[in-house]
Amino acid sequence: MQRRRLEQVRARHDARDWQVKRRERTRQLIELGGLVAKAGLVELTDDDRAVMFGLLVEAAATLRGEQRGQSLLVWRRRGKRAFAGSGAGMADPGA
Repeated sequence: MQRRRLEQVRARHDARDWQVKRRERTRQLIELGGLVAKAGLVELTDDDRAVMFGLLVEAAATLRGEQRGQSLLVWRRRGKRAFAGSGAGMADPGA
């Protein structure tokens, strides 16, 4: 009887752990989607998912290359400026 109860408690704990991890992942995905929208990519690409994915693939390729450090530095600086601003002009490549 006690063994069965222990198994039930473990099962509930595993289910809760799975739910917490799922919520964390869902939140992360929502936040990342918000960044795509905030950057203006949805409007600039006419909501073309292939174009947006291509941009992300290109960025990932850049990060695998020799210019990784420089790219991270430039992109981080631009991102911080965009976060600090009102969001206007975020899609401007010269920002």
